Amino acid sequence: MAKLVSKVYGDALFEEALERQEVDALFEEVKSLQAIFVNNQDLAGLLDNPKIGKEEKNGIIQEVFGGRVSETLMGFLTVIVEKGRQKEINAICEYFINTVKEYKKIGVAYVTSAVELKEEQKAQLLGKLLGTTSYQEFEMVYQVDPSIIGGLVIRIGDRVVDSSIKTQIYELRRSLSKLQIS
Repeated sequence: MAKLVSKVYGDALFEEALERQEVDALFEEVKSLQAIFVNNQDLAGLLDNPKIGKEEKNGIIQEVFGGRVSETLMGFLTVIVEKGRQKEINAICEYFINTVKEYKKIGVAYVTSAVELKEEQKAQLLGKLLGTTSYQEFEMVYQVDPSIIGGLVIRIGDRVVDSSIKTQIYELRRSLSKLQIS
């Protein structure tokens, strides 16, 4: 259900951003808004409190964000509160951000290596990803996991390229165990 809510509201905000030609501005605002709600659980809790009425919640939204966010985002926040969907604000923001990234052809690549990659290696990897995908830009998220022994594991969306030594050893063991069974 939460995924459906985030899709419906996230798509609505995206369509509004396109119509008003405010995609870039709203993209930045929504990223900031999401950070505010993630870092300020008291605000999220206040807006989700069933003892506080919608009018008072809208007053809180107005006081916190009035004059600080665009009219479009302010109206959107008001609608979310009016419809009682304030609990889904983070999910809606996440959906909107991902939709804009797809629209702008910005990929997110999660790269796991056994050791910290050097800047030259990161640049080469980025160039390779840009050359082999339809994305025009990437947000790179690097992680170090010594248990993969060597190689890389790259995840972009639901696609995974695993060239780690750990996986190669696993595949080799699996192949050998099939030979022993036959």
